[in-house]
Amino acid sequence: MKNYPTSFLVFFLSFSLLFSSCISLKKYNETGRNYQKCKDEKANLEKQFKTLNDKYTELESVSKKMLVEMRQLISDTASLRKELMYKIAEMKEVSNQLDALQVSTGNSAKGTEKELRLLLQDFQKNKDILLQKEDSLKKMDKELKERELNLKKLTVKFKQKEARVIELERILNAKDSVVNALKKSVSDALLGYFNKGLSVSLKNGKVYVSMDETLLFASGSWQVGTQGIEAIKKLIRVLKENPDINIMVEGHTDNVPYKGAGQVKDNWDLSVMRATAVAKIILENSEIQPFRVTAAGKGEYLPLDHSNSKEARAKNRRTEIILTPKLDELLKIIESN
Repeated sequence: MKNYPTSFLVFFLSFSLLFSSCISLKKYNETGRNYQKCKDEKANLEKQFKTLNDKYTELESVSKKMLVEMRQLISDTASLRKELMYKIAEMKEVSNQLDALQVSTGNSAKGTEKELRLLLQDFQKNKDILLQKEDSLKKMDKELKERELNLKKLTVKFKQKEARVIELERILNAKDSVVNALKKSVSDALLGYFNKGLSVSLKNGKVYVSMDETLLFASGSWQVGTQGIEAIKKLIRVLKENPDINIMVEGHTDNVPYKGAGQVKDNWDLSVMRATAVAKIILENSEIQPFRVTAAGKGEYLPLDHSNSKEARAKNRRTEIILTPKLDELLKIIESN
């Protein structure tokens, strides 16, 4: 069997670990982006919801105004019809009188004929006004029907958007409830470590369990100490009870250059090794499926405190276990649209 140099084997194993972590980190980041996409979509839907509601209110106001005008036109048309009928009756009466007068006297017939012509002119004028009113009424009725149709379409679209927003809010609220309950469970389980360099917080819909270097590792080491192992095991009990939680372990260092030898040469290597060491303890002798766990090293590139003081560097040397509820239900809604 061919003997390979020890440095080659170490490089090969480190590369495999980092490659596996990158793939898992990609899935984790994809889940985070989908979650943010869902929140952005919710904000966009709420904005569309408001715009549709404003259009709905505007159309409703215009429709009411047109309905009042239409009723006024109907009333005016009825009055004109009544007046027209009166004029027709009056014209017939005058025509009868004209016939009678024409028989009795020619001079009187001429005067009555003049009066009749005036009545006919008045009749034609009223008839033209009535026709104009009827045309205007028909036009307004057509416009009103078109507006009512548009209003119905907008109402349907409005209700669909409203239902979608309500569903997204329901799922987000349910997720927030799960995250809050998870934070409480984690805090209760790790209560005894809060004064030993451990903290639990909520950020971006995730639970962050942050452990100082002093709780887990000796300086420059990636071997987890007894106290750190005990804290991680208490956390494992909570994680076993929540199978729908994804687990990201992130290692962080300060900005003081780490000069190592062998497989760990710098801060980035050290942060990867520390994250991997914690991830292995989480998976060791537990029922947690490996696909739920991702290990990643951030090195010195994501500090909590950017100042260059001793206290800031101590704060930045940490390992964070980030717990994220699965977003399957939200992703299904996004993909369906």
